[in-house]
Amino acid sequence: MEPLFELDLRLPRPGSRDLLRELHRQLRGAIVDGRLQPGTRLPATRALALRLGVSRNTMLAAYDLLLSEGYLLARPGAGTYVADTSPASRLGQATKPSTVRRTQRDTRLVPLDVPGADLAPTLQPQPARDDFRVGLPDVSAFPFDIWRRLSDRALRRVARQTATYADPQGQGALREAIAHHVSFTRAVGCTADDIVVTAGAQQAFGLLARILVVPGRTVVAVEQLFYPSLREAMQAAGARVVTVPTDVEGLCVDRIPPEARVVCVTPSHQFPTGVAMSPQRRAALLAFARARNAVVIEDDYDSEFRFAGRPLDALQTLDRAESVFYVGTFSKSLFPALRLGFVVAPPWARAALVRARELADWHGPVLGQEALAAFIAEGHLARHIRKMRKLYGARRSALLDALARHGEGRLEAIPSDAGLHLSAWLRGDVRADTVVERAAASGITLPPLSRFALDPRAPDVPNGLAFGYGLIGESQIDGAVRRLVTLL
Repeated sequence: MEPLFELDLRLPRPGSRDLLRELHRQLRGAIVDGRLQPGTRLPATRALALRLGVSRNTMLAAYDLLLSEGYLLARPGAGTYVADTSPASRLGQATKPSTVRRTQRDTRLVPLDVPGADLAPTLQPQPARDDFRVGLPDVSAFPFDIWRRLSDRALRRVARQTATYADPQGQGALREAIAHHVSFTRAVGCTADDIVVTAGAQQAFGLLARILVVPGRTVVAVEQLFYPSLREAMQAAGARVVTVPTDVEGLCVDRIPPEARVVCVTPSHQFPTGVAMSPQRRAALLAFARARNAVVIEDDYDSEFRFAGRPLDALQTLDRAESVFYVGTFSKSLFPALRLGFVVAPPWARAALVRARELADWHGPVLGQEALAAFIAEGHLARHIRKMRKLYGARRSALLDALARHGEGRLEAIPSDAGLHLSAWLRGDVRADTVVERAAASGITLPPLSRFALDPRAPDVPNGLAFGYGLIGESQIDGAVRRLVTLL
C-alpha cells in the first residue's frame, strides 16, 4: 500500500525551468525541519509524479538528488525512506567504524599536478603494491565510451563554426550546466553569469591570488594542515601566509589574525583531516569576513562523495555579503587529466577574474568544455557519481573496519562523512614520517599529515596518516593495514 503523503508542495507550473529546483528544495526543507520524520517511507516516484502533475523523470531526478545528499535511503524491494540526519546518528556512525557501510568523502586534494620536491611521494610515477595516495580517483570505472561519443559530437559542431577565439569566462553551455549542477547538489545559488571556468582548481587559486593579493601587504590565513598548492599560489603572488589551528569543529575562527584579508578553507571536508566545519564556525567565519572586509576562498573539491550524515550548506550558500569565492573541480568526480574547474565569484570580482583568465591563457580548450557540458546536461555525471559513491563507500567501510580491527591503540580514525580519503591519528611515540618511510620499503604508499603543514617539522604539527582509497582495491585494504600496523 502506498504511504499517505499529505505534504503541501507549492510548485511552479509544469515545464518551468525551476520545477526540479523547487521540488528538491521543498522536499529537503520538509526533511530538515522535521515535517518528514526519519524512517518515513515516501511514495513511489510514479505515484507521486501523478499526484503532483509532474513528469516521472523530474520526480526521479529529485529523489536522486536527495539520495546523493544523504537525506533519503533506498531499500531495494522496500521503497525509499527519509534518512536519519540527526547529529547523534552521525556521531554513532563516526565512532563505530566496524558498522559503517558506504559512508564517507575526501578533503582538499593532495598536490597532484603541481611540481615540488616535498610532494614527490604523492606524484611518484611508479605506484606501490598498496597505493593509499590521496586525491586520485579510480578512472578505470569512468564511462570513456560515452565521453568519446560526446567529444566526437563536440568536434563536429566546432568544425561547422567559423574560426574564432572563445569566451575567457568559459563556454556558455558549460557554465549553464555547472550552475544547475551545483545549485542542485550543493544548494549554491548561482547562474551561468556567476561562473568562471578554469583549468582545474589550481588555476582558479592562481587567478584568485592575482586579483586578491597586494604583494607584500595582503595577509592570507590558511588552515594549519592545508592543500600546499593553494598556499603556494598565494605566496607566489606576494602574500604573507599565516596558519590557523583546526579542531573537531573545523577552523578556529577566533584564532584568525585580525589583519587577514583572505581566508582559505575546506569547510565541507577539511583537507587532510576530513573534519567538517560546524554551523557555528561557518557563521563566525562569515561574520569575521563582514567585519574585517575580508574574503573567503571556499575549496569544495570533493563534495560529491558523501557517505553519511546531512550535508552542511556551502559557505557560499550562507553568504549574504558577497564575500565568498566558491571553487570546484571535476578532477575527483571524473578524472584529473580533464583539467576543468570553476569559480563561483561575487559580482564585484567577476570582471577582474575573467580578465585575469584572459591574460593567463585567453580561454580553455573548447572541445573539453562542450563535451563536459553535454555529460552534465544528459545526466551522465549524476549517474557516474552514484556509481562511484557506492564503489568508494565500500572501500571506505573496508578501511574503517581494518583500522578498527588491526590499529587499536595505534591508529585512530578521524571521524569524517565524505571524500576520497580517510585520515587517522597515530598514537604512541613513533612519528608518521618514520612510518611512511618503513611503509614505502614494504610496498605501501601513503602520506603523513605533516606533509600538508607550512612547516612539517614544527612541534605542534599533528601526528597522523592519510589513507586515500581511490587507487586501492577493496580486497587489498585489510591486508595492507595489517602489514602497516606491524611496522609501528
